[in-house]
Amino acid sequence: MRLRDRLARHIAQAGPISIADYMDHCLHDIEGGYYAARPKLGLAGDFITAPHVSQMFGELLGLWAAEVWERLGRPCRVRLVELGPGDGVMMTDVLRAAKAAPGFLASSEVWLVETSAPLRVLQQNTLTGVAPSVRWAERFADVPADAPLIVLANEFLDCLPIRQAVKREGGWAERRVGADEKGRLSFELVGQWSSRGSSRGSSRACAGLPAGLRALLPGEAATPLGSILEWSDELTALGRTIGEVIAHVSGAALLIDYGRDAACCGDTLQAVRAHGKESPMAHPGEADLTAHVDFPAFLRAAHAAGARTAPIIRQGDFLRALGVEARAAALAGASPEKRALIGRQLARLIAPDQMGELFKAACVHSPGLAPPGF
Repeated sequence: MRLRDRLARHIAQAGPISIADYMDHCLHDIEGGYYAARPKLGLAGDFITAPHVSQMFGELLGLWAAEVWERLGRPCRVRLVELGPGDGVMMTDVLRAAKAAPGFLASSEVWLVETSAPLRVLQQNTLTGVAPSVRWAERFADVPADAPLIVLANEFLDCLPIRQAVKREGGWAERRVGADEKGRLSFELVGQWSSRGSSRGSSRACAGLPAGLRALLPGEAATPLGSILEWSDELTALGRTIGEVIAHVSGAALLIDYGRDAACCGDTLQAVRAHGKESPMAHPGEADLTAHVDFPAFLRAAHAAGARTAPIIRQGDFLRALGVEARAAALAGASPEKRALIGRQLARLIAPDQMGELFKAACVHSPGLAPPGF
């Protein structure tokens, strides 16, 4: 039975499901989930990420990781962790560039946090002969926390499930996924949470509100009716876990993704298939589902857990700070016939109208560490 049909049957029996549950089914269902059954990355797939745009991206992150290791005092043992490593291309570039720091790779244990069985196979094939040994974990929490950590995550947070609420008279209703008698999926508004007094911080008025939504409400009195707020319990839980671990063992986590650097309203849920956007209901399990990352919420959770956080900056500014323009010039000098191509790749990574502004870089780090580029 198709995933769409199984979802419709489940909804008919149990009622509309949260968008978070819908995303989880569409991405990770064992039989029909996108990442569990049919991930398609790269030019021949459904979407490309920065490591596929240019080797420069992964190389600069490798140099960033090596510099963090230096600033940690060159520990004899460190775990280099990538969250959602895709097909392994980025880690390949990271490790190649990190060879420039004597002793870093010899001190590093490479860990890949990946739930997708097909992608694990791709990663293993890509990294064979590149990394002496690679270990996998289902969750970040499964990575041993007994040595300093350097964590890299590119376009990982955007796949964490979100929930949505819509402003109505007197409060907020949750936007959920329902199905009609013919099994057609659609959004529905369910329930009502009162937010009276929330702009004054009244805890009684916010009783019953989900914590993620409640955190967004101060000052929402001026929010127009029909506005949509998004939050992710999994995002804040991961931020808290990363913050706790890094505060305990030391290290840094670099997170790059498209998202926001301040609270705002809007529906950012999207499906990407064959390099184009489509309705999230169009092909359940056959498209990648993502949403803009709420970086402030993630960093608040990490800071509350004991770690320090750097200001959120645009990807273009971050890569410039790491020397991407000089690296592009060096590559073009070594291969003049590729100068135009390298120029286009550079623009894709840092231009404001491409990935330069929409994508942000954020860092969680241990007290006393000054992370490079921030």
